[in-house]
Amino acid sequence: MEQQTFYKLVFKVTHAGGSGSCFYMKEYDLFVTNYHVVEGFHTVAIHDNDDNPYRAQVILANPEVDIALLAAEGDFSSLPALHLADDDSLQIGRRVRVAGYPYGMPFTVTEGAVSSPKQLMNGKYYIQTDAAVNPGNSGGPIFDERGDVVGVTVSKFTEADNMGFGVRVETLRTLLGTIDGIDRTCFHVQCGSCDELIAEEEEFCPSCGDKLPDGAFDEREQSPLGAFVERAIEAMGIDPVLARAGYDFWRFHKGSSLIRIFVYDNNYLFSTSPIVLLPKRDVEPVLEYLLTEEQGPYKMGIDGREIYIAYRIHLADIRPDSEEEILRNIAGLACRADELDNQMVERFGCEFSEHAKADAE
Repeated sequence: MEQQTFYKLVFKVTHAGGSGSCFYMKEYDLFVTNYHVVEGFHTVAIHDNDDNPYRAQVILANPEVDIALLAAEGDFSSLPALHLADDDSLQIGRRVRVAGYPYGMPFTVTEGAVSSPKQLMNGKYYIQTDAAVNPGNSGGPIFDERGDVVGVTVSKFTEADNMGFGVRVETLRTLLGTIDGIDRTCFHVQCGSCDELIAEEEEFCPSCGDKLPDGAFDEREQSPLGAFVERAIEAMGIDPVLARAGYDFWRFHKGSSLIRIFVYDNNYLFSTSPIVLLPKRDVEPVLEYLLTEEQGPYKMGIDGREIYIAYRIHLADIRPDSEEEILRNIAGLACRADELDNQMVERFGCEFSEHAKADAE
């Protein structure tokens, strides 16, 4: 399989707890990831390699084998099909590739060899490889030399150097064989003993009586600050679920401009946007504009060649009598950034930031 195909089929997963990776299985029109990537979240966002976000529902969580399935809103019919490798097809020394979004960074593929095709850990068998695996790779695919999926990366076992692990393809194939007719509108926990799909919260499996994992049905609550900020994001016409990029951290595009909202030093709420780059020549008009043009309540600055606009508020200043004004200012920064980038490109010959969304309307 060509590496360009990897780009198309491996997505990033984001929510208020962080990020991970997932991959698309066309035969099922579902995305595969690890359970621990989406644990505590029933609705997440997935992002393709062009940073286009899609809302996705977690429709199945199997804590026992650390796999979850996502049904995403969108048409993915143009994507190519991934194939699962044959059972027990791996041998020691065979080359594999790990694809995903380590640390939430852009898409990467690392290559290595199989150290053990059937490593026993905690009572289960995993693939062990010396390919680089890092947090954020979790939930992404492990491919063999033909581009077939041989496993699902689990980076939670990466305390040692040169040791990455993956859920074996046999486990994934077995799970996919149990979901025929699954209701894609609701969240299910799958019993690790009998494969029963359970949609209502239960302590024990209603089919076999086995105890279900504690907290498997729980959904994490939004923080008070998060709920506050997401009121501003909704006012911009942005789905907050698609903007979540970690705990009290949001990242999204408003028009062409990238907007980041985050807490700094546990004291300040920042909203920032890298709008344009300084022109390579004749920078004096731009610098004069930055020094003299009033942008209140926002501030403009330069980091290297990058010109940014920012809004900062101390968390203690978010009070009932000020919160509506603060919400307007947060939403207003996004709109101002989307206006400024075009103005500065046209007026001063600046270049769009590398973070700008080129095809924005």
